[in-house]
Amino acid sequence: MNIHEHQAKDLLKEFDAPVSKGIVIFAISEIDEKIKQLNSKEFVVKAQIHAGGRGKGGGVKLVKNIEQLKIEAKKMFGMNLITHQTGTEGKKVKRLYIEEASDISKEFYLSCVVDRESSKIAFISSVYGGMDIEKVAAETPEKIITNKVDFKKEVGLDEVEKIINPFNLNDKQKITAHRLVKALYKILVEKDATLIEINPLIITQDEKIICLDAKINFDDNALFRQTEIFKLRDLNEEEPAEIEASKHDLAYIKLNGSIGCMVNGAGLAMATMDIIKLFGQEPANFLDVGGGASKEKVSAAFKLILSDRNVKGILINIFGGIMRCDVIAQGVLDAATETNLDVPLVVRLAGTNFKEGKEILDKSGLKILAATDLNDAAKKIVEAIK
Repeated sequence: MNIHEHQAKDLLKEFDAPVSKGIVIFAISEIDEKIKQLNSKEFVVKAQIHAGGRGKGGGVKLVKNIEQLKIEAKKMFGMNLITHQTGTEGKKVKRLYIEEASDISKEFYLSCVVDRESSKIAFISSVYGGMDIEKVAAETPEKIITNKVDFKKEVGLDEVEKIINPFNLNDKQKITAHRLVKALYKILVEKDATLIEINPLIITQDEKIICLDAKINFDDNALFRQTEIFKLRDLNEEEPAEIEASKHDLAYIKLNGSIGCMVNGAGLAMATMDIIKLFGQEPANFLDVGGGASKEKVSAAFKLILSDRNVKGILINIFGGIMRCDVIAQGVLDAATETNLDVPLVVRLAGTNFKEGKEILDKSGLKILAATDLNDAAKKIVEAIK
């Protein structure tokens, strides 16, 4: 789960990290009252969406006074902000973050992430802050310094020194930097975060360290014990189909292809997507109905696939273990009947009760193409949508 920049900064403040003062507004009418909380003549107005690259898309503006602030705020509210992370469809801006402007001397990059390969927390430091860190890593990898820390109550002093060493800080700045690194570590561990990114981490002209931007991601699977974090979820920033999928406990991720997929098991789902690409087409989604889905759940999954206007055909690939193929077949039949299915449908069933499932589909009267194996299924659906 992602949260907005202003929410991430509130959390950083809670853990005693250095953050500039700011306010969040949901309407232009809130500016006059809330701006009194800030002590600055210049401000930065930031569109709040779950995507990076906002500045290049016109979503970050430096303003010299409140009059300019109101002008830029009016432009941003309701705008469709397009960045390299939103895709061409962009995201509608529904809230703004206004913070005191900072006089920047230096920009750094600092993040921490759960490193699954080593089962440690990886801290990433770079003197190339405020830039595309992936580009920096690709072109000048020596500028990216990674230090891995074991899971424990807190990060050690010697470990903190290694993390902040690339920044070449003075003694006073090191005190703040130590506080910051410890805060990031505690948030990651205590709040079930998977990524915390400060880009840029700045030093001001008066030599103060400030988190100028902040991004925090959380583990969806741990939200049941993070009720306060879960309250920060902004459904406006999420794909509607993925929200609907979560209501039915379906693992669904929308993609950009034309072949809808319904599969049981994440590994089989990945293999199904791969083979669709092998035959020259793109999957429209990742959808895992799980190992013991009911026909109602299968029906909901089928309708979810059809809600995507880009879907030109559907491939159902089920290997029945705990999941019974006749349950899948009945769920598909119910949903196809309700939605007046008008795109090609290829079904491959194997395992528990696959004969009964095949019989249900054969007697349905629907135009369903049966497949003997995964290769056959992918070949048939690709040919069908042509």
